[in-house]
Amino acid sequence: MALLTAALVNGPALGQPAERQSDRAAALRDADSFINQQREIDERMRRIYDSEVGSSNRAVLDWGGWFNFYVFLFDDGVESSRTLRRYDLRLWSRLTIDDGAHDFYIRVRTSLLDFNSGDAYEGNDDDVEGPNLDRGLYQFDLARALLATGEQAVDYNIVIRAGRDLVEFGEGLALSTPLDHVAMTASYKDFDLTGLAGKTVGSSVDVDLSRPADRTRRNFLGAELRYRGFERHRPFAYAFWQRDQNSDNRFTPLQNFDYDSSYFGLGSSGELSPRLRYSTEWVLERGTSWGHRQFLYSNDIRAWALDAQLEYLWPGKHKPRASVEFLFGSGDGDRFASPTDSVGGNLGDNTDTSFVGFGYRDTGLAFAPRYSNLEMWRAGASWFPRPDDPRFREFELGTDWFLYYKNHRDGAVSDATADLNSGYLGWEMDYFANWRITSDLAWTTRLGVFFPGQAFSDRTTRTFLLFGVTYSF
Repeated sequence: MALLTAALVNGPALGQPAERQSDRAAALRDADSFINQQREIDERMRRIYDSEVGSSNRAVLDWGGWFNFYVFLFDDGVESSRTLRRYDLRLWSRLTIDDGAHDFYIRVRTSLLDFNSGDAYEGNDDDVEGPNLDRGLYQFDLARALLATGEQAVDYNIVIRAGRDLVEFGEGLALSTPLDHVAMTASYKDFDLTGLAGKTVGSSVDVDLSRPADRTRRNFLGAELRYRGFERHRPFAYAFWQRDQNSDNRFTPLQNFDYDSSYFGLGSSGELSPRLRYSTEWVLERGTSWGHRQFLYSNDIRAWALDAQLEYLWPGKHKPRASVEFLFGSGDGDRFASPTDSVGGNLGDNTDTSFVGFGYRDTGLAFAPRYSNLEMWRAGASWFPRPDDPRFREFELGTDWFLYYKNHRDGAVSDATADLNSGYLGWEMDYFANWRITSDLAWTTRLGVFFPGQAFSDRTTRTFLLFGVTYSF
């Protein structure tokens, strides 16, 4: 997606006709939803395959990989039909030494995005990315090192991780993104304290899509404290600071782009009863930003976000489960074209109340908005219908239903086609089927249908259909 990324970060130039600037903004916001849709696929793969671990032998070298093939057919509100075929090849290798005291892991990714003619966002129907370093890190575990040398177990531990990997604070509401980083977790009895220093991967997509920058450069510094003393609850608190180090590749008169933010979060996850799980996270955002055509005076960021989820797991071989979720990201009524960008951002006062984070939540397949100026309710369920059939034992069916509103009806959301002054964005129903056919072969299908609300002048139903096959080796 290198060419896609390059297209996204180049904002509208001064002097363009108003119609061309409007079309450009719509294309950027449209591609924003596309990025979220691709992130959902990546998250699914991460949950399945990021758990590779070495055996307990003193020294083990292992390797493997997987190949994914996906077909996407979708309507994004701008084009009535787009078709994309995505091919991913990922190869990994892991070396563990001294019963896991030293752990080296590397993963390389090569991808091809093959659009039908004329369907690509940036005009390039065939976009090759890679081979690139997807993950690469070293981990040292003091407790395992002591055990490997014959020492007795201790009630403290230090784990150091260095390299490129997914970094997540709390439940991932404010921070859940790959970083080139160093993290150290010090554990004593029931407390875990993690310190983080890192920077964004240069090829990743920036939160400000209007900025004329070739690569993303943002630095992170923070800490998280977790408590493990409760039997069924894991509370946490964190704070981290993000500083904008992006370099613009061209001068934009009368416009500054820097977005420097700080995040302070609280939350917990665990069980309210043996089968009722929960997670909740609240985050406060502060800092400075620049609005539309602002270059002399910056804005004060005063934003916040909240996520709360419940999931119930019924007993039985069908493994039925149901979940509900409420997600909130504050907005700003003065942001007239974008809840996250500088161009099209805050116009009125010098206070920016739109939440802009670096985390991830599933906000639906077809609409896929960012959780900025957004209130979202979700209800979902899944089960395994044929647990006694060896061929379909790992076949799962499920659904998620979404309801969307704006926090500020006057403010923008991440879909530019929501062009009317209304708070009701619409609703969506998603369905999925996952089938692990063998230990090496998996298949998935996902269907999303979005029904736009009164915030859209075009209320044509949007669909998103995905077919995917994964072969691991």
